Amino acid sequence: MKSNILFGRIALGVYFLIFFGYLIGPLVVMGLTAFNSAAFPSITPWQCFTYEWFGELFKDERILNGIKNSFIVGFGTVILSVSIGLAASLVLTQVWAKWRSTYYTIIIAPILIPGVVIGISTLVFWRKVSDSLGGVAFMNNGLFLTILGQSTFIASYCMLVFVARLQRFDPGLTEAALDLGASHTQAFRKILLPFMRPAIASAAVLAFLASFENYNTTTFTFGSYPTLTIELSQMVRYGINPSISALAVIIVAITVFGALALEVYRRRTKLKAGEIKPAKGLPSWLYGNIATILLVLMSFTVIGMLSTAQSYSPQQCKADFREARDLETRLKIEALQAARAAALAEAAANGEATEDAGTDAPAEQGGSSGAFGGVFAPTNLEDAAGQGDGASGGAAAPASPFGNVFDPTNLEDASGTSGN
Repeated sequence: MKSNILFGRIALGVYFLIFFGYLIGPLVVMGLTAFNSAAFPSITPWQCFTYEWFGELFKDERILNGIKNSFIVGFGTVILSVSIGLAASLVLTQVWAKWRSTYYTIIIAPILIPGVVIGISTLVFWRKVSDSLGGVAFMNNGLFLTILGQSTFIASYCMLVFVARLQRFDPGLTEAALDLGASHTQAFRKILLPFMRPAIASAAVLAFLASFENYNTTTFTFGSYPTLTIELSQMVRYGINPSISALAVIIVAITVFGALALEVYRRRTKLKAGEIKPAKGLPSWLYGNIATILLVLMSFTVIGMLSTAQSYSPQQCKADFREARDLETRLKIEALQAARAAALAEAAANGEATEDAGTDAPAEQGGSSGAFGGVFAPTNLEDAAGQGDGASGGAAAPASPFGNVFDPTNLEDASGTSGN
């Protein structure tokens, strides 16, 4: 029984190791490439530890412009998607029961439509509208079209978040506020909106992240305002450098830092409310939370990297690496040259031995030997021709491996026979 429990724990541990390795492994490898001085993102062979790719990132105008456009589109999409999703979820709770499933299907439909279709339809529709109104400029603007195209399906995600929150809401609270003389606006602002605040924050984060990483819809609507994903896809066609990995490290670091900070704030709130108790043996400022420890360690790591980046220079390491690489290249060239010289010397010695053996060999061997015998000897056709001459009265020639198939008089004999 104990052996089965032990085996189960080991198997579970191996499973979690493989699972999290599959999830986090690519991020770790990508993060390491941002600190390797190699011109192409790689960790083998490791050259020199460097921060230069972070500097290259902040010098790349295309990347910076893509980040700016992504933030503009992201904030616009958050405002529009959260507003539409909240309104749709409130209508869903108020619509007649027999229409509720139909309404829900209509609101969810954009999630099931491919992003390519949404992007093309958004571009065509608003261009037609602009032409019918005499060419309204902002309707052909890339930012306008991208925000509308992304909000089409992101609003459905936001609605699902709001519906999940509204299922826990007691409608009696709103009805009581109305009975006490509050208007519908006041009841919404003072009763429903505070209750929906956590869902609004979650939906806003979800909408921003979905907008920031979207490519399928944006590729048809961005116009002259390419987002970060568009810029990255265009750069990949012509080759990339580790500055892309540096950008990924920054994004991952900001995400992890925000998640840890949120967890620390949540745990601190629960601790003050008495919902949880601090762990024994830890300082009070840690609040008994491992997230606090990780957040502090991460903060010190970032501060240390920023401080060392000002003084650390990989130039000497890069010079040493180039020298070692040049030396390795010269050694390989010399080894190849020595191997070639030895091969030529061996071939020359074998050639002399073959020539001597060919002089003493009988005529039927043709003075040549190989893996296929004398089939490809250059004297075969000459032997066949000599045999033909011998038939006319000359000396008999050695037999060819192919007989007299290649005898040059074969066609003449055939024509003479047909002529007679």
